[in-house]
Amino acid sequence: MTSNDTIISKTISTDTTPIMTPELLQKYDVSGPRYTSYPTADRFVEAFTEESYKQALEQRRVGGMALPLSIYVHIPFCESLCFFCACNKIVTKHHERSAEYLRYLSKEIDLHVTHLGTGQTISQLHLGGGSPTFFSDDELSELMSMIKRSFVLAPGGEYSIEVDPRTVDENRLAHLASLGFNRLSFGIQDFDPEVQKAVHRIQPAEQVFSLVEAARRLKFDSINADLIYGLPKQTPESFNQTLQKIIELRPNRIALYAYAHLPERFKPQRRIDAYELPAAQAKISMLSDAISSFLNAGYVYVGMDHFALPEDDLAIAKRQGRLHRNFQGYSTQPDCDLIALGVSAIGRVGATYSQNAKTLEEYYDHLNLDHFPVVRGLALSRDDLVRRAVIMAIMCQGELQYESIELAYMIEFKSYFAAELEALQGLEKTGMVMLDENGLQVTDMGWFFVRAVAMQFDRYLQTDRTRAKFSKII
Repeated sequence: MTSNDTIISKTISTDTTPIMTPELLQKYDVSGPRYTSYPTADRFVEAFTEESYKQALEQRRVGGMALPLSIYVHIPFCESLCFFCACNKIVTKHHERSAEYLRYLSKEIDLHVTHLGTGQTISQLHLGGGSPTFFSDDELSELMSMIKRSFVLAPGGEYSIEVDPRTVDENRLAHLASLGFNRLSFGIQDFDPEVQKAVHRIQPAEQVFSLVEAARRLKFDSINADLIYGLPKQTPESFNQTLQKIIELRPNRIALYAYAHLPERFKPQRRIDAYELPAAQAKISMLSDAISSFLNAGYVYVGMDHFALPEDDLAIAKRQGRLHRNFQGYSTQPDCDLIALGVSAIGRVGATYSQNAKTLEEYYDHLNLDHFPVVRGLALSRDDLVRRAVIMAIMCQGELQYESIELAYMIEFKSYFAAELEALQGLEKTGMVMLDENGLQVTDMGWFFVRAVAMQFDRYLQTDRTRAKFSKII
């Protein structure tokens, strides 16, 4: 997809797609999974234990040592509370807590080396949170030393870190570059001062612009900017000013998320005045304006919430059909096992998913006993594996050839998925997908609603229509 492809505005049409209207956007403004995994994390069970995880690691050691790994490290600490946040975090000014956390990360790494052996190759590393830049420079150096002692970072890999602009300056960015990080993700959300005040996250635009300029001087491979629409006090007019500033900033990638107001699940959101949230129609207008603005500015719509400049690796992977998806979102790296380190972190090894303890106390207790802190997960069934392959093909490539699934899993696709193919006919009528005897193709317009297409193959979702636990798909 290029900047000349389908662009959504108030009412848009092309020669190849039906007219897309705000009414159509509203029709598909339903809750659904983001499909960073299938089955989704809400299906994890406590019957998946530490022993289950050990078995998965041993199976990898026997059969897959040559395959590269991905590593995710969750650093939960933040200095201040952002009211919109739904992450697992610990708000504290006590930086001495991070030193203790590092010691336990070291224990967890050592446990993995015991079961995997040393020298495993890593092609992707991501530090998330919380705020990874809560760690001091020395602590980040220690963390990277721990990882490099136990693993081998592959040349040309993706080594990224989430950055709170309020916690770094150019010297700190230079330190991150010296440690081997080549990608930065700045949490911006919105540049409007009133919106920032309403969500308790004050960071002037000038500060962000200065940091991005510094990152470019330091030659980071890619700079990502996170935005959120649907926040309190946002209006289509105010958000459009943020969009124009982002276009001026011109990051390599943009992640545009819809705010999901779920105060019953996420305590910080109870501090948000629901009356200050924009109406559904205003949110749709913000989304419409954002997509139109970014595509007109030359960005490629990669998928779901992600945009990238045409020369960025993510956009290139999209063009070449090499996109992959994991718990951190879209990736250019081949599908690989993900080792998750830290409190609440979610990983994948072979045909299993696992999640660590969600509280520091429980996380520390497991490691004090030299046990992996895994407290729940899932061993995928054959049906899970088939459906995962289908859903990831739709989410990453936007197309599916029935024969590829039939050969890989020894099924007759049209019989196995008869109900799903019948349900897809409704999406075909609205121009979201094209179906033929050999497969399905997500249209340019349907790519904006790709989650709605993938949801048709989610067996768990079809039997459980309670979707309030998921965010809206647009």
